[in-house]
Amino acid sequence: MFHRKKRGMRNLIILCMLTISLGGYSQNTGKKMGKSVAGSKQEVRIVKFNELQTILNKKDNKLYVVNFWATWCKPCVMELPEFMEVNKAYKSNPHFKMILVSLDMANDVETSVVPFLKKNKIDTDVYLLDDNKHMNDWIPAIDKSWTGAIPATVLYRNGKKLEFKESKLQKSELVQIINKHL
Repeated sequence: MFHRKKRGMRNLIILCMLTISLGGYSQNTGKKMGKSVAGSKQEVRIVKFNELQTILNKKDNKLYVVNFWATWCKPCVMELPEFMEVNKAYKSNPHFKMILVSLDMANDVETSVVPFLKKNKIDTDVYLLDDNKHMNDWIPAIDKSWTGAIPATVLYRNGKKLEFKESKLQKSELVQIINKHL
């Protein structure tokens, strides 16, 4: 119990430091939870964790590759081009779906996230998880071992978590993990 409280407090401190350091660069866009924001070829949907959980728990026999990332996270930005190459290779498979979950601040969706998506030609579903108040609940709900560090990738099928990786993945690693579960 103490270890869980200690991890939760550490996550809260990390999030508070990020919020404070990034807060000065934000502009209020007036976007509300669940509202879509026009992006490049797709939209960025701002969601709370319970909305994201509904998506992850779909019983449609698809393999969902879900990557947690942020525009300010250098390892995240470095791995995204390879994720997009993998997405392009598997996109036509009806049993595959890649989802990117941004942990950027919701206020930064138009000033940082959408321009990043356009510049990098991100071509998959993108959600912005705007639920910092409940991070000590949703981080362990994704995976009990997750410290909250990003990038992090989790694979689901029919609402069941199949694999979790808390680190930057190389293209070959990602392909191997996908092939193992596809």
